[in-house]
Amino acid sequence: MTETENKKEIFDKRYMRMATIWAENSYCERRKVGALIVKDKMIISDGYNGTPSGFENICEDENNVTKPYVLHAEANAITKIARSNNNSEGATLYVTASPCIECAKLIIQAGIKRVVYGEKYRLTDGIDLLERAGVTVEYLPNEEA
Repeated sequence: MTETENKKEIFDKRYMRMATIWAENSYCERRKVGALIVKDKMIISDGYNGTPSGFENICEDENNVTKPYVLHAEANAITKIARSNNNSEGATLYVTASPCIECAKLIIQAGIKRVVYGEKYRLTDGIDLLERAGVTVEYLPNEEA
């Protein structure tokens, strides 16, 4: 492994740990997911799964089913970019769980070129779409704290 590859791996692991910590902000009970968008070694956005701004911070209904309007961590991070002076063209997204197909579409449209995820989901359609679009996708298992 070259020094550059070693540094990249070290940074990838650090950003994934940070995304895992960020997931702790989620009010969701069933699953807490965190995301960071990094560009030029700077965190330009972050997100975690939860309800839209101004809604109650309750993600599941009385049957413990996730409410349909809950935003995924990736969507929250990408929409924060839209409200800032930053852009995500060429950035890397670190997310604690593999993106779903809806988030994959947002990732592609946001110009994110690399996705590092820490937990595999039973459906792979989001990962498949990202790869089809030429986005580099890397699995980096979440480390236990």
